[in-house]
Amino acid sequence: MPAAAKACRLRMGRHSETGRIYLLTAVVNRRERVFTNWHDGRLVVNELRRCSEAGLATSLAWVVMPDHLHWLLELDHGSLADLMCRVKSRSCQAYNRRHGRQGQLWQRGYYDRALRRDEDLRAAALYVVKNPVRAGLVARLGDYPLWDAIWL
Repeated sequence: MPAAAKACRLRMGRHSETGRIYLLTAVVNRRERVFTNWHDGRLVVNELRRCSEAGLATSLAWVVMPDHLHWLLELDHGSLADLMCRVKSRSCQAYNRRHGRQGQLWQRGYYDRALRRDEDLRAAALYVVKNPVRAGLVARLGDYPLWDAIWL
């Protein structure tokens, strides 16, 4: 069975719950390091902020890594699938416009994990924003420009 069919079967019966906290991860196509430039990473950040302004999600923490995105959020309206489709498609369009290119920017799909009510949200947020330190991109969190968390 192809991997895509297996992934679809895994999502059968799953649904998004408004008011629920999710940790989402989206990966750049072929793990290409396209967001090493601060200005390119801001294209993704702009879309995260637009989703918040549109009342779709409340961002709790996020980090844009060179080849992927981690986003801790509370889903306010709609579905995770629609939310991720919006972020990925609009950031792809902006990136392609900026670089005069066409084609796919993000891998298909995304990873999501619903957090239980008793999980420590601050610990989850710290996990998200410390990715650049763990990856060896910077020595201190404050040295990396593409992150935010409501608690930090």
